[in-house]
Amino acid sequence: MAATGRRSRPRKRAKKTRSWLLLFRLAAWLVVAGVFWCGYLLWLINGFPSDKPVAKAEAGIVLGAALWNDVPSPALKERLDYAAELVQGGIVDKLILTGGLDANGATITEAEGMREYLTKAKGISADKLLLENKATSTYENLLFSKAVADASGLESLVVITHDYHAARAKEVAKRLDYGQFQVAATKSKVLNPVLNETREVLAFTKWKLDSLLLALGIGPSESKL
Repeated sequence: MAATGRRSRPRKRAKKTRSWLLLFRLAAWLVVAGVFWCGYLLWLINGFPSDKPVAKAEAGIVLGAALWNDVPSPALKERLDYAAELVQGGIVDKLILTGGLDANGATITEAEGMREYLTKAKGISADKLLLENKATSTYENLLFSKAVADASGLESLVVITHDYHAARAKEVAKRLDYGQFQVAATKSKVLNPVLNETREVLAFTKWKLDSLLLALGIGPSESKL
């Protein structure tokens, strides 16, 4: 009996070793897959041709971002400055400003804050600005703005955002069956590129999952991205 007990111990150790080796290999493959996935998304994010000329369109859709004390954040101002250039240059006639109430204590919606900035700081006439006051994510920005555009008879559209955000915005617009549209992107001088692209990789991953859910007839998960 003692001999049998001694023989069983090496077998148990061998089984434990094989189990740990299997787990290590699985973890290694997951790490490799994660690296490739992040690399693929970074390629999509950085591969968007932000220097492509913008063709004339009926309206631009300015995707919302944070307000600071009811005033557009520096990053949102960059989008709005770019949108104002498109209006003043005759590229677009109207702007759809999209963004709901921030969770950071704002007393007005992002869209309302954008309108205040464009009319007062950029001299854009208020009759050229259409507001969408409910959206809390990129998906909702584009979903609700499409309804605003349809109700106003606006068909040719330009989605206006930052370059890091452009590839995802384009995919969302396609998923929502936007017809004739472009994505116009501005580069940021105020955002940290490393932190921003890291966040965008996470947001893009979530969008890929949401897109799959939509294809299966399930609504996207709740998110502010």
